[in-house]
Amino acid sequence: MTMRRIARLILPAVTVSALALASAIGSTRADTADLGRGLKSPAEIVPTGDPASRSRALFTEAAKVLTDPRCMNCHPADRQPTQGDAMRPHAPFMQAGESGFGQPGLNCNSCHRTENTTLVGSRIGSVPGATPWLLAPASMAWQGLTLGGICQQLKDPARNGGRSLAQIHTHLAEDHLVAWAWHPGEGRRPAPGTQAAFGALIAAWIETGAECPP
Repeated sequence: MTMRRIARLILPAVTVSALALASAIGSTRADTADLGRGLKSPAEIVPTGDPASRSRALFTEAAKVLTDPRCMNCHPADRQPTQGDAMRPHAPFMQAGESGFGQPGLNCNSCHRTENTTLVGSRIGSVPGATPWLLAPASMAWQGLTLGGICQQLKDPARNGGRSLAQIHTHLAEDHLVAWAWHPGEGRRPAPGTQAAFGALIAAWIETGAECPP
């Protein structure tokens, strides 16, 4: 069999394989992009009992975002951030201090830039980044709290940065650092839904009395 005939036989198979591989890669990327989807809209949440039940249900749905690792990792119980979906201790060891930016000589900006930094060939995919990259204040620690505890903290001006409920909504629905949770970089799944869908749930929760789960 001549080389020309061999080529005629092999090339179509190679082309089909390449197209199949490209299709598989495309599907994988699409599946990855869809990870984290799944917030109900306010209209989908109807009261099931007393009038306050819908408000609590709205918060519970929004809390799918608040309790997601993309948010929780920067709301630790102490001043040490966590990492990944398993919320492992931060590596290298980091003590954020009162400022939330870390300690002299090893602050957050030592590794975290103004945007996500892709690491080609690395198992972690990328180093997250935004401006500014820092921990939430100690008064806003969420790890270890119940949904009711997180809810009460959000409503308490003494622990939420002096914000009104309207300002809480603006912060959660529009803040660019909150927005990072849906654009966390290569190697991380985004938070559920979208920031707009999350903001709509928070707005509806406030409009229905900002009731908290037990």
